[in-house]
Formats: sequence, structure tokens, C-alpha cells
Amino acid sequence: MAADVQKTALNENALTELAGTMASQVGPEQTLIFLSGDLGAGKSTFVRAFLQAAGVQGRIKSPTYTLIEPYAVANRRYYHLDLYRLTAPEELEYLAFRDLLDRHAVLLIEWPEKGGDELPAPDLDVRLTLADAMHRNIQMVARTPQGERLINPI
Repeated sequence: MAADVQKTALNENALTELAGTMASQVGPEQTLIFLSGDLGAGKSTFVRAFLQAAGVQGRIKSPTYTLIEPYAVANRRYYHLDLYRLTAPEELEYLAFRDLLDRHAVLLIEWPEKGGDELPAPDLDVRLTLADAMHRNIQMVARTPQGERLINPI
């Protein structure tokens, strides 16, 4: 069940709009979104736009050093994780990762490959690559019905 959407040569405004559209499609169930790509590919830009569209107010900090930044909007929890600094997947246990897996939470996880088999399967895989200095390519693969709902309007 993998639905695949690709977009090429997106500038920052288009990437922000795409993330906002996806945020508006999140259902009530738990949603896991994996974001991968090289440094500077736009993962944090995408997450910031997604969270702003979901209603997060104020500054949205990068979790590069804290590893997890939690946000609450109404009765919904959002977690932005950056696993770049993990040295082993087992370190997720120290972060109490399993406690974040609330049935209504939305988890946006950068560098999921660092979590290895300790992470559950995602609803949506997002891969960002640099097209050039101003543009990004994005490939999104839905792995569940929730993931399909996120990319359906795109």
C-alpha cells in the first residue's frame, strides 16, 4: 500500500505551502512522519511550516540539541524530533520515546535512520533533496491510510 508523490524544484514558499496543506489533512489518530535528506535539504523548514499550519503559536525551535521539542494545540500533542545526534538507536529509550506514542500525537522525525528498528513504521516517508541553492525536490511515500490522507490533496 505505498502511494507515492514527487514534486521537483520547489522554492521555500512552495515547500511551506505543501507542508501547510499536509498539516490540514491530519486526522485524529496518531501520525508518524519521517523526514530524511542531507543537511540543509529543508527538513526543519518543512516541519516549521507544518507546525505553524497546525496552529502552533510562537517560536518553533529546532530540536538539534534538545532532540525533542513538544507542542500542544487544543487537545493535540505534536513532537518534533531531530535524531541526528543519536549514536545508537537504543538511545531512544533514554528519551522516553515510547511515552510520546500517544494515540492522538503527531510525531515529525528528522533523521529517522538514526533510530533504526527502535522506531515504529511511519505513516509517511518524506525525502527532501537539494535541486539547487534555492529549490528542493520532495518525494513522499504514504505507508498507511493516514499517510495517504496527508498526500491526497497534493
